[in-house]
Amino acid sequence: MTAGSRGDVAPYTGLGHRLSRAGHEVTLVTHARFEPLVAGSGVRFHPLPVDPRAELESSRGRGLHRSGTGVGKLVRVVAMARALAGRMTDDLLAAARRSDMLLLSGSVGPLGHTIAEGLSLPCLDVPLQPLAPTREFGPPMLGVHSLGAAGNRVAGHGVGLAVELVFAGALPELRERLGLPRVRTTAAWRTRERRRRPVLHGFSPLVVPRPSDWRPGLTVTGYWWPYDGEAHLPPRLRDFLDAGPPPVYVGLGSATVPDPARLSAAVVRALRRAGLRGVIQRGWADLEASGDDMLTIDEVPHSALFPRMAAVVHHAGAGTTAAGLRAGVPAVPVPIQFDEGFWAGRLVSLGVAPRALPLRRLTADALGAALMRATRDPAFARRAAELGTRVRAEDGAGPVLEAVRRAGT
Repeated sequence: MTAGSRGDVAPYTGLGHRLSRAGHEVTLVTHARFEPLVAGSGVRFHPLPVDPRAELESSRGRGLHRSGTGVGKLVRVVAMARALAGRMTDDLLAAARRSDMLLLSGSVGPLGHTIAEGLSLPCLDVPLQPLAPTREFGPPMLGVHSLGAAGNRVAGHGVGLAVELVFAGALPELRERLGLPRVRTTAAWRTRERRRRPVLHGFSPLVVPRPSDWRPGLTVTGYWWPYDGEAHLPPRLRDFLDAGPPPVYVGLGSATVPDPARLSAAVVRALRRAGLRGVIQRGWADLEASGDDMLTIDEVPHSALFPRMAAVVHHAGAGTTAAGLRAGVPAVPVPIQFDEGFWAGRLVSLGVAPRALPLRRLTADALGAALMRATRDPAFARRAAELGTRVRAEDGAGPVLEAVRRAGT
């Protein structure tokens, strides 16, 4: 069960495929628009009614761009998500009634935990980000690197409570339907903290080492790669790639931007100033470019495209960050909101990106300079290739399969 953007969904298609190959019957429960992601994977699908793109493009969603800080964006998204959480409850509950075990992303945790409690089902938390408070770094959802050891931990608890508030309006009715006693939001949060459930995190310890102050049971497994099937590229894209030197990929995934035309023009100017060809993925940001040296594409498997790039420019969402690391190519992260600033900082600290370039500060000159560093300094390509080899060797799904096996015995 998961909710959010494409990056909050795609890794679970690969995890579900591995579970299916191991003999389990798997259903992905998420937004209806993502049903094509499971085609051919052996994973069933149960749709949720909320359309995340429509919400981001609404006046309420566009308001996220008016907040210049991670805290401000978090306040806005909590308000937006509170209005949507109740609309997903019926379908989450219906899917759970046909299940023997629930695997929960961080985005539906409180709802999923309540449903599991009410139906007496085992559940396993499988988030894509480090959610537990730690002194070692700030909460990823705030997009900060560090607030100091004490500040990091306090802020981590604060973000955890904010997530509980997202579901505070939907949980009382759900608990009543399931015959569970009413509890206050803060009490429910403290109870979940004390239960010390096992949590398996779907990112690489090479990218975020397991914090030393995390409690036992919090495991970092390695990435869960999206199911891509045969991962073919369209003929027009293959012809473009074969017609010249490796281009640069530019795409912002499921992020929206205030002015797509202005941003597209800046991207094209930056690429041409750096003497680079570009593959521009339209995405939810509606980016577009034209010319013999530019090609605009729609959705294609990153696993097939990224290895043929000279570098990748992306929004540093968890899923796209993982895809770039897997491909072993340098990056220029353009974080927009939430955990993207956290992952962008990781790419820079790992030496596979010259700098992070937040969308608010992106200009053609700044992006062009970053691209020249990323593509002309061989150290970035060398470090990216070395890290890619190590990341690809990890079996992130293995610990999840073992945890599910133990739960069923």
